[in-house]
Amino acid sequence: MRFISAAVLYTALALGANAALAGTAELEALRDGSMKKLAFVAEPTEVPSTTFTDVTGAEHSLADWQGKYVLVNFWATWCAPCRKELPALDALNRDFGGERFEVVTIATGRNPVPAIERLFAEVGVESLPILLDPKLTLSREMGVLGLPVSVILDPEGREIARMSGDAEWNSDSARAIIGALVASE
Repeated sequence: MRFISAAVLYTALALGANAALAGTAELEALRDGSMKKLAFVAEPTEVPSTTFTDVTGAEHSLADWQGKYVLVNFWATWCAPCRKELPALDALNRDFGGERFEVVTIATGRNPVPAIERLFAEVGVESLPILLDPKLTLSREMGVLGLPVSVILDPEGREIARMSGDAEWNSDSARAIIGALVASE
């Protein structure tokens, strides 16, 4: 059954990979399993320019990733569903990350860097950044009310999709959606 599901998804991906065809309806058709929670917006929405930091204290904003599709994941070390999905996000970033796509993880609230590093080592995360929003400033401005929340930004840095709750980001469905987005540019 998984083979048939994968065949259907990759066929849909092939049809939707064309920029003229990769609209919201085609992307929504690729949603399966936990990815059905991914909601595409009718019109791309601007995101705040609020800054957050990396482990060295250097400031960043979501605009730093303009020019590529970005999956922004808001999470915390104490959040069990967040911890569960980190390896899948890491695998997605390893396989798709580059010039056209990247996963950006932002730890919200109190998350000591040593605890994040320990967690990443425990679950085998190797390709995700450690970024921090300790005062929840960006999280609040982005309407993050619970964790985890994942937001997909287009290359112009606008929100095009959002999911509340954990997901199987390394599933055939997630890969088909990200593949279609990356191929549509």
